[in-house]
Amino acid sequence: MSADTTIQPSKCGENVQLSKVLTKSLPIVLAVATTTSNGFAADRYIIDPEHTYSSFEYRHWGLSDQRGRFDNNSGSIDLDLAARTGAINILIDTASVSTGSETFNKVLRSDNFFDADTYPQISFKSSNMRFDGDKLVQVDGDLTIRGVTKPASFEITHFNCRFMFIYFKQACGANGYTRILRSDFGVGRYVPFVSDEVTLSFSVEGIKE
Repeated sequence: MSADTTIQPSKCGENVQLSKVLTKSLPIVLAVATTTSNGFAADRYIIDPEHTYSSFEYRHWGLSDQRGRFDNNSGSIDLDLAARTGAINILIDTASVSTGSETFNKVLRSDNFFDADTYPQISFKSSNMRFDGDKLVQVDGDLTIRGVTKPASFEITHFNCRFMFIYFKQACGANGYTRILRSDFGVGRYVPFVSDEVTLSFSVEGIKE
């Protein structure tokens, strides 16, 4: 009997102390878990090259608006819809320029224009996405053409995300455009007979990793 009476109070005290420690520690554990979760909220989407292309439009000698495109595009998009933040890294293969005329394609690939051998990629990088509610309306970043980097803002005309059963993954897509002066990027040959202002447009889809 004497052994029981000396041990039981000790165990009871240990349980009380343990309970106090857990009570104090639990909020800290939850805070760390929440912080860690929020720190890695952005999802990465890999550019789908089958449903992504970039295009350009210019006026030819005042006669008509002409269009071309780049067929090979790659990159990634990091997107946190809850926080309305993200980042974009898109690479465009300059040698993939396509106008419907192989003769003209060769001219555009030459050092008179894109100089595809020396500058094989056009890039757009951004970490500034602007939302209006849940709607993405603008992306601001840096556009690099022929080794020259300038700020560029793309107006987003369409944006949507959904689960794609064909991939069994989430996907996001967008359309947008901006206007630049090609002479700012060292591609100003034949200005002003061929318009200096060029409209750059894109159609992009990304598949969640």
